[in-house]
Amino acid sequence: MNPRRLFLIAVPYFWLLALFLVPFAIVLKIALSDIELSIPPYTPTLDLSEGWTGIKDFFSKLDFENFVFLTEDDLYWRSYLSSLMIALISTLITLIVGFPIAYAMAQARDEWRPTLMMLVILPFWTSFLIRVYSWMGILSNEGFLNQFLLWLGIIDSPLTILNTNWAVYIGIVYTYLPFMILPIYATLEKLDGSLLEAAEDLGCSRTSAFWLVTMPLSKSGIIAGCFLVFIPALGEFVIPSLLGGSGTLMIGKVLWEEFFSNRDWPVASAVAVILLLILVIPIILFQRNEQKQREAEQ
Repeated sequence: MNPRRLFLIAVPYFWLLALFLVPFAIVLKIALSDIELSIPPYTPTLDLSEGWTGIKDFFSKLDFENFVFLTEDDLYWRSYLSSLMIALISTLITLIVGFPIAYAMAQARDEWRPTLMMLVILPFWTSFLIRVYSWMGILSNEGFLNQFLLWLGIIDSPLTILNTNWAVYIGIVYTYLPFMILPIYATLEKLDGSLLEAAEDLGCSRTSAFWLVTMPLSKSGIIAGCFLVFIPALGEFVIPSLLGGSGTLMIGKVLWEEFFSNRDWPVASAVAVILLLILVIPIILFQRNEQKQREAEQ
């Protein structure tokens, strides 16, 4: 095999090994360990220093008590379900808001597109924490939003938005909106305008041509944007901690509390393993489905 081609193939596999498989193996090892009052606060059940004997002892005494504990305490499965619901709703809202923006950018004149692109990525020039903290000031009872609505006469008393799920939705949509806009814009920008003209020549209205031509051809960008929003939103910790209240239940908060408050690293690692599987399995299934469709088209 060509050494250059071998190098290009090896780099992504090395990246996957170093930054995903090895950390996942370490977390899984901790998840199968026993909690102890020590530093670190667990006792590994797998001791590689004993060689093959240690590996055999590990598999002979293998238990999944930390994973079983997650099924016995309803806090954890309620956290997973709540996180899934919040992530799905936030992704849907982000898609509804982001698609028209991306479509307008793709339809804009060429000289305006770099400026519009800069406006989309401009929030990334500011610290993520500062942007979330700013929403605390905007959404508070004495914040800008309530003062503006009172000034307009739309409300008679301040609305309670901060420390609710609504604030979490607002924070997630605002934070991850560029991740939805950019892949959709990249897809729509490459769309051949002659296809829409042909559809209109064949009797389609502009609305019908949009739904029959533009939407199907932008599917790849929509799916990529949804993944880019849904995956980080599912494990989000900062936004629900700062904008959400005590009733906001997300697995990221639970994970942090297990690691740093309860110092139960084995249970926290089990929570992380389940969360990772929830994220990885749909991606693998989607990629296999896409591969089968490409093979069928060929």
